[in-house]
Amino acid sequence: MRRGSRSEPAVEGAAARRSRRSDLHGDHETAPVARPSGLPVEPVRDAPVRAAAGFASFAGRHGTGVVECIDLTVDSARLAEGLWFVVADFEDPAHGGRARAWRFAHPTRSRDDRPTGAAPSGGEGAWRGPDPDSWRSSLSRDEYQAAVAAVRDAVHEGDVYQANICRVLSAPLPAGREEPDARALARVLAAGNPAPYAGAIHVPAASGVDPVWVVTASPELFLRLQDGVLSSGPIKGTAPTVDGLREKDRTENVMITDLVRNDLQRVSEPGSVEVTDLLAVEAHPGLVHLVSRVQGSVSVEDGAPGGLWGQVLGATFPPASVSGAPKSSALRIIRDLERGPRGPYCGAVGWVDGDAGEAELAVGIRTFWWADDELRFGTGAGITWGSDPVEEWEETELKAARLVALASGGPAPTSAAAAD
Repeated sequence: MRRGSRSEPAVEGAAARRSRRSDLHGDHETAPVARPSGLPVEPVRDAPVRAAAGFASFAGRHGTGVVECIDLTVDSARLAEGLWFVVADFEDPAHGGRARAWRFAHPTRSRDDRPTGAAPSGGEGAWRGPDPDSWRSSLSRDEYQAAVAAVRDAVHEGDVYQANICRVLSAPLPAGREEPDARALARVLAAGNPAPYAGAIHVPAASGVDPVWVVTASPELFLRLQDGVLSSGPIKGTAPTVDGLREKDRTENVMITDLVRNDLQRVSEPGSVEVTDLLAVEAHPGLVHLVSRVQGSVSVEDGAPGGLWGQVLGATFPPASVSGAPKSSALRIIRDLERGPRGPYCGAVGWVDGDAGEAELAVGIRTFWWADDELRFGTGAGITWGSDPVEEWEETELKAARLVALASGGPAPTSAAAAD
């Protein structure tokens, strides 16, 4: 999977984009037309179940019984067949990141996005979260505000237009608790914070297959493939209410939307990429977002290494909205200013159905993951020249407050609470 190696500006002329598009791509092969989504998913036949306890559930696709796990940095072409659930870390392999996909023996479809299995409602299956006071932040308030100031300096020097700066919250579960069942937390979030791209994937560490533990309540579409059309829905701009949205939010959204358009143009038919919605307001529990939508008719090089998804992910990953513009410069700044990896936070979570020619991947925001015997959650904000360090810190608090409270077993707050 290629990551952010380019250094082009986010805003450039159409002629320049067409010229580079021609240089990168020769003959084109349009992605297969998807079959009707109402058809059942075929079970995996003649493949032994290696992790019976594993499950995945995301956007109407579900799976139980893990058959195998693949490394997408070397085996992305295999996504062309079967239903796979994907978790990709924000970081590239050179910086410790992993991009993997799991195939399940018993895939199903439904309109219910809740995880399969018995509903935890007390007793052994109920979610028991961390003490609300046990959460720690990878960056303190002062450290985060200093990072915001550093990005503003980089903008002033012309090194970057925007960079997304994040921090990771972590907390241990109550004493004696081993790796929890992700279903339990997923159901808590589904009840208290419904999200359009909610889901969970859990393959236990003792299963003999690469383990994973991710629960997401993402509001943001990274990539959707349907009927040969590749679309994305970048979010930039967050406030408690519509009245709180600033001109800085609108400018930031337009900048990132142009970067997404540029990314999609690399794997789309020339002239097909368009912005279908710009600066739409979406309401989510406890806050509002500015959302734009971009789409194009997917077209990739025939026979290129990695197949369709190797090229699509290579052109678009990591997501523009959680990196910055230009992407390569923003990634360097992020590595310099953030303490430790983001992991699946700000990466991608979802599914790819190669048989149907369909996919739906969310940006891994509003996402919990289990690592080193701790529950983790990421939060961040896009930083531009117009950013105020105090306001950006408060934005990270707003994004974290409701979900961290739910995961800690308390009621969802009506205002942002500190998560130092």
